[in-house]
Amino acid sequence: MTNAAYKKIVVAVDGSATSDLALTEAIRLAVGGEAQVLALYVVDNSQMLFDAAYYDPTPIQQALTESGERALAAAARRLEAEKVKYEARLVNEPTTVGDIAASINEAAAAWGADVIVIGTHGRRGVRRLVLGSVAESVIRQASVPVLLVRGQAAEG
Repeated sequence: MTNAAYKKIVVAVDGSATSDLALTEAIRLAVGGEAQVLALYVVDNSQMLFDAAYYDPTPIQQALTESGERALAAAARRLEAEKVKYEARLVNEPTTVGDIAASINEAAAAWGADVIVIGTHGRRGVRRLVLGSVAESVIRQASVPVLLVRGQAAEG
């Protein structure tokens, strides 16, 4: 496979070490070619599913958004350092509440992506055992190739 194989590369970032590995792989695919990278962060709004009296989800939503902005800023610094053409996008209004994978796939399709790069074992911890991994869901829903980048298994 040559670097020319992909012109539009979406990489899902979440600020974890594994998403950093995925970003490294997206950069590797893009460097030397005419490829563009879309660094994508989807705000996990699954906590907003709970309806409790006297509960204002605004501070949680704001913290998650700020976390995404930090992850995208870090990705942008790396992409700039490698002289890769890029966009950084924060998805605050996911396609389906609690379905990060659907939002990743929708953004990739809308952007015209040739490939999605995503790390396994991101920040999902025990939730992966209960709900299934985001990466697995991206694969099941994807209309373009998905490159999985394996991270270290989380302890505990």
